[in-house]
Amino acid sequence: MNLFDVYSLYDIEPVRGAGSHVYTEDGTEYLDLYGGHAVISIGHAHPHYVQAISDQVSRLGFYSNSVQNSLQQRLANKLGNVSGYGDYNLFLVNSGAEANENALKLASFTTGRDRILAIGKAFHGRTSGAVAVTDNPRIRAPFNETGKVDFVPLNDKSAAREALDTGKYAAVIVEGIQGVSGIHEPSDDFLKFLSEECKASGTLLILDEIQSGYGRSGQFFAHQHAGICPDIITCAKGIANGFPMGAVLISPAIPASKGMLGTTFGGNHLACAAAIAVLDVIENEQLVENARKVGEYLIAELRKMPKVTDVRGRGLMIGFEMEGYTGPDLRRKLLFDHHIFTGGAGQYTVRLLPALSISMDQARQFIDTLKKL
Repeated sequence: MNLFDVYSLYDIEPVRGAGSHVYTEDGTEYLDLYGGHAVISIGHAHPHYVQAISDQVSRLGFYSNSVQNSLQQRLANKLGNVSGYGDYNLFLVNSGAEANENALKLASFTTGRDRILAIGKAFHGRTSGAVAVTDNPRIRAPFNETGKVDFVPLNDKSAAREALDTGKYAAVIVEGIQGVSGIHEPSDDFLKFLSEECKASGTLLILDEIQSGYGRSGQFFAHQHAGICPDIITCAKGIANGFPMGAVLISPAIPASKGMLGTTFGGNHLACAAAIAVLDVIENEQLVENARKVGEYLIAELRKMPKVTDVRGRGLMIGFEMEGYTGPDLRRKLLFDHHIFTGGAGQYTVRLLPALSISMDQARQFIDTLKKL
């Protein structure tokens, strides 16, 4: 049996990781500034994380949600304390797309409305509802064309107000920072505006923090820079440092009833152990502050470089473009000539999504490398 052809693959296979480095079979070391697409939040093979998963799987790796699982409540308490959303309810799932699916369904259940307002160039996942609110026709099959999703441009308050004034939307869904489109931020003013307009029109505000959350922006969630509290927040990526997991944080004002949402694998014992360990490390090693500090350094240094034509982002979620290179060409040069992993978006943008634990020396190594190109 052959694998289904999904991505164009670089001819490199990491087989081991440690912190912000990965290694091939022959021992060649690479600086990882991609973090497996923002998934590696606390670094590869962190000792506390490895121990937590090892201990848990030696006791019980999985049982269904038909029985009590105290790890879920431990995770909820920890996440509430660290994020500042201690009064919200937590629903645990397996991926970011699944988190968004449930957020959209919950918004429709709550409001009784059947339409969603989304943002231009958004990416929310590849499952049916998530791809319907994703502004990319190439990944939206005819089956996903529901006719119940409208898009407005990012940061266009006039277009958003005109849409929301109709009172027909169950929710607005917006990313804390757009990642796949090439690192584009909703302004703090736009997020405050959406929050106010949603309240006025009886529309729920869903913040997709799947890539931008868990400390990456220099706040625990990117929307906290704007000082707002959404009705629903979705998480995944770095939530369990590589173990498949997603989460939906739900305002206590949203009613719940048994059977409304459900999952087989979501919030399983191993996933919870991994997620608790991640929060332990983020808190104990002050990784949100590290993301802010190192991110500020990277952004400032990139903006000083004459060949860098554009820099966007916050914290350790950065996109930049460089004169004389397409994004893929620059990524290949960094990867093959200088042993540095980076991400991409579109034709020209390079994305930096390193572990939140990346050191200042590792950031300087990357900047010094770019200066030599």
